[in-house]
Amino acid sequence: MKKFYKEKKILIIGAAGTVGREIVRQIDSFGHAELRLVDNNESEMFFLMEEYRNKNVFCFLGDVRDRDKLEKLSKDIDIIIHTAAFKHVILSEYNPFDVVQTNIIGVENIIRAATACKVKQLLFTSSDKAVNPTNVMGTSKLMGERLITAANAVKKDGKTIFSSTRFGNVLGSRGSVVPLFMKQIREGGPVTITDKRMTRFVMTIEEAARLVLQSVLISKGGEVFVTKMPVARIPDLAEAMIKLLAPRYGYKSSDIKTVGIGAKPGEKLYEELMSDEEVHRSLELRDMFVVTPAFKSIYQSIQYEYPDTVSTQIQKSYVSENEKPLNKDELERYLIENRVLEKVEESFYGGAV
Repeated sequence: MKKFYKEKKILIIGAAGTVGREIVRQIDSFGHAELRLVDNNESEMFFLMEEYRNKNVFCFLGDVRDRDKLEKLSKDIDIIIHTAAFKHVILSEYNPFDVVQTNIIGVENIIRAATACKVKQLLFTSSDKAVNPTNVMGTSKLMGERLITAANAVKKDGKTIFSSTRFGNVLGSRGSVVPLFMKQIREGGPVTITDKRMTRFVMTIEEAARLVLQSVLISKGGEVFVTKMPVARIPDLAEAMIKLLAPRYGYKSSDIKTVGIGAKPGEKLYEELMSDEEVHRSLELRDMFVVTPAFKSIYQSIQYEYPDTVSTQIQKSYVSENEKPLNKDELERYLIENRVLEKVEESFYGGAV
C-alpha cells in the first residue's frame, strides 16, 4: 500500500472530520508528492495546517457545494477521497434540503470536478444507513453511492475510476455513541440506551481509514466496498465502558445505571451493510465484501477480479443481528487493545483517561 500512495497527489475532502484526519495521518506516513486538504471547518483546518506545516500538505477552506472551488483543487490530482457529509439522522430530518445540497449535489459536483480534471480515482465514503434507508440521511447516502457508480457508465472517454466504501459504526467518531456514553459516565450516569435489542457493526477510526485506502488500491469502477467487522450489542458496550471508566472518574461500576429510552424515529435495531438484493452480485474477499454494479450491461468491459478472493457466491446479506456479537470480555479487550476510550478522551476532553 505504501508503494502505491508514494509520490501521488491526493485531494481529501472533509479532511477535518474524524475519519478524514486519520486518512491524512496514514497517507502522510506513506510519503506523497502532495496532499491537498479541504473542509469548511475553519478552526480544525487551521490546526491541520499547523500540524502538517512544511510537509507538502496544503490546507484550503471550501465546501462541496462550490463546484468551481472543487475543480480548481482537483487540477493535477491523482486521487480524490471524499469523506465530507451531513451524517446526523435527526438533524437531517429537520434540514432535508440542506442534506440534498451537500450529500447529493455535493457528490455530483465532485464527480464533475474529477471528470473535468481527469483525476485517476475518486472514492466516496458511504454509510450502513444507505442500505434499505429509513431516513433522509440514509437516502442521501444511497443516492451518493448510485451517482458514483453511474459515473463509471457515463464517463465516455474519461479514465476516472469511481467507487464507494460503506462504514459501520466508527467507534470514537463524532457520530458514535461512545463519546455520549463517556460523557454520561463522567457525570455519574445514567447511561441512556435506546433499545436493549440493538446491535451494531463496530470498527476503529484506524480501521475505517485503512478500508478507504485499501479500497482505492483495488477498485475497478462502480463497486461498493464493505469491510468485515465485529458486532457489538449496545447494552454490552455500555456495560464495558462503565466497567472501564467508572473507577477512573471516581465511581463504582454499580453506581452507574443504564436506562432504556426507546429507539429514535428512523433508527433501526440492527445495522445492514449489504442487502438481500445485493447478495447475488457481491464477492467475498479476505477482509471485505465487494458489491458490484447492478446494471453491468451499460458499463465498459470491467473485470471484477480481486486478490484474496474467498468466494464469488455470497449466501446471505450482511446484517448485524445475523452475526455473532462480541461477548462482554471480548468487547472490553477490543476497547483496551485499540485504545478507543483514550482516544475519545484526548479528542473530546483534551487529556488521557
